[in-house]
Amino acid sequence: MQKSKKNYLIYILMLLLFGLLIYAALHRGERFAEIGVVTVVQQEGGAFELFQRIIADNLVSPLAVLLFQIIVILAAVRIFSWLFSYIGQPGVMGEIIAGIVLGPSLLGYFFPNFFEMLFPPASLMNLNLLSQIGLVLFMFVIGMELDFGVLKNKMNETLVISHAGIVVPFFLGIVTSFWVYEKYAVTHTAFLPFALFIGISMSITAFPVLARIVQERGLTKKHIGILSIASAANDDVTAWCLLAVVIAIAKAGTFVSALFTVGLTLLYILIMFLAVRPFLKKIGNVYATSEVINKTFVAFIFIVLVLSAVTTEIIGIHALFGAFIAGVVMPSNIGFRKVMMEKVEDVALVFFLPLFFAFTGLRTEIGLLNSPELWGVCALFVGVAIVGKLGGCAIASRLVGESWKDSFIIGTLMNTRGLMELVALNIGYEMGVLPPSIFVILVLMALITTFMTTPLLVFFEKVFHVKEGIVELKNRILLSFGKPESGKVLLSVIHFFLEHQLKDTELIAAHFTLGADVNPAKAAEYAYKSFQPIRGEAERLGVKLTERYQVTDKLIYQVARMAEKEKVRFLFVGAGQQFMQEYAQRLTEQRMPLLYRFFRMLSRGTYDLPGILHREKIEKMMREVDCPVAIFVNRHFYCPEYIYWIIGGEEDLFLTEYMVALLAKGVNIRVCYREESGENMSLQNHLDNLYSQYPENLIPDVSLRNQEALQGVNRLAVLSYDTCVHIAADADLFSSLPSLLVIHPGKIDEGKELAE
Repeated sequence: MQKSKKNYLIYILMLLLFGLLIYAALHRGERFAEIGVVTVVQQEGGAFELFQRIIADNLVSPLAVLLFQIIVILAAVRIFSWLFSYIGQPGVMGEIIAGIVLGPSLLGYFFPNFFEMLFPPASLMNLNLLSQIGLVLFMFVIGMELDFGVLKNKMNETLVISHAGIVVPFFLGIVTSFWVYEKYAVTHTAFLPFALFIGISMSITAFPVLARIVQERGLTKKHIGILSIASAANDDVTAWCLLAVVIAIAKAGTFVSALFTVGLTLLYILIMFLAVRPFLKKIGNVYATSEVINKTFVAFIFIVLVLSAVTTEIIGIHALFGAFIAGVVMPSNIGFRKVMMEKVEDVALVFFLPLFFAFTGLRTEIGLLNSPELWGVCALFVGVAIVGKLGGCAIASRLVGESWKDSFIIGTLMNTRGLMELVALNIGYEMGVLPPSIFVILVLMALITTFMTTPLLVFFEKVFHVKEGIVELKNRILLSFGKPESGKVLLSVIHFFLEHQLKDTELIAAHFTLGADVNPAKAAEYAYKSFQPIRGEAERLGVKLTERYQVTDKLIYQVARMAEKEKVRFLFVGAGQQFMQEYAQRLTEQRMPLLYRFFRMLSRGTYDLPGILHREKIEKMMREVDCPVAIFVNRHFYCPEYIYWIIGGEEDLFLTEYMVALLAKGVNIRVCYREESGENMSLQNHLDNLYSQYPENLIPDVSLRNQEALQGVNRLAVLSYDTCVHIAADADLFSSLPSLLVIHPGKIDEGKELAE
């Protein structure tokens, strides 16, 4: 305390001393007033009016306008991304739509004054430059995402599929350009670059969107998923090289003139792969073993990225191609790429890329399609794009030996264009090759072909599900876990309870990573690490385990969908220690003042995090599945040495079959009643019968209020879900219980409320 007072005294004396010295110096400087030139213009009005003018000037400053634009763009992108994820579409679709909504097509049409204020023409150059930087970083990440190991393993099939998905739509696009060039583009650009850009726009596949759809649908480790990703990667490499040639031809005017640019491009690619890549590989091997990749090394990587981008920009094939190749030649070491992508990806995807969507939206004025004829041209382009890409890839897949189902799925996935298409279209628009109306048509084509991917996949799966039939095993048990260690514990609990049934049962372990925009390389690492503990426990117990991994934004929906698809007999889910706590708190707070409840709601925001299984989410899951559901609440559980059977009433007797199986193994079970009195006679008779059959193992009348007897890492309480809800109303009693296995016997009827 004395030291604190001393510091405050020193602080006050310092302010007084230097304040007086500053005053003295300024007073001394007044002698220059007579010889100085007065340049300050006196402002009319009072102090508050002067303050208002300063604020008004600051609001329209370039930096303030740009920051306001970023705030609006990021907020809109997050909202639309969530909405589209909610309806089963990739989040990037929502981000693209958000950009169009902020453009002249909607915001500018309905609120022109606000649109002019938010996006004044003079500010668009700043937005464009920022979006271009974001695209450079994004293409760098796309290049690092490419796995050449996957391409080598599937080279024969992917060459046929991916290149069929390029040459067929490319040819159809050029043919289509014959019908539209003379009327819509002849006064804007020459035919050769126009036809080439139409062809390339039909040929592009959005590798990032395709990879995320494959993740969300749990196809990452399946043959069809691996083949689709490999084909898309091959398509990406080929299409971007082809786009570089198209840009060179468009800028040069003729193919002969473009040969110089093409030659320099080939030289650049050779240098990057034969000189830069081996050098980076050696550096990557050194830094892959380092605990920290330091700032100097990160700066070096960014210098390589920028040098590559500026080289291709100077050559004449756009900086984005250089960024893409820089990502491709990065060391293939998974640890190195993971660290680099973590440093770049989040900033590129979350901050910079939405600016590109907004800038594209500002260029997309759907009102330009102001005649039935133009909408007919739009329908023509969409039809040609689908026939060329989906049809070409599907037929090629069938020719290389895939089933019709897999062929149509591959074709549907390869027909996804999304973001990569917008990048190519913006390049064509900036070069003046694509007229505004054709640009809008091609943007709509990219949106439609991306939007239709998920519904088409569902359609083909349903059609071929009926035709091909599915061979089902008699018994399946699904366990869904969050943290890797919790999966191991959950498996040990299942083995303890159902050991005699597991010999004839397929045990499916499912782990879901929350966030549909997870990078494929990260997802593979998450999947490997997440299943390590449970895989080791399965080997120790001698249990055969089937692993399922998915990336999703809708945890409850995906768990229920997997349970339904696999036709499981039992569903086990892990819940954290906070399970039911929000229910008990809500009951307590209902008696509190309204203002207090409001602030408590704000402070309890963590209960709404996506991965937390609170009561509402659990009950929603129960409504979606037909099988029994068991929720394991881990409270520092170690091993099931003591079992407590908590009974709330006669409706809990469905648990008898599980208890009898444990008693037959010689497990000691203690019976606890939820209420201290008022026991049901038929219930008591049933329990008396069990006591007589298992007099040594079934121990009656343990008090639920005896906290000392219940607590411990080797104790497990088994109870029904209804009983759990009743007990949770008493927060102190509920928190005193040991680890819980809460079981519900079957599906909750729609609209039925569980016990309060």
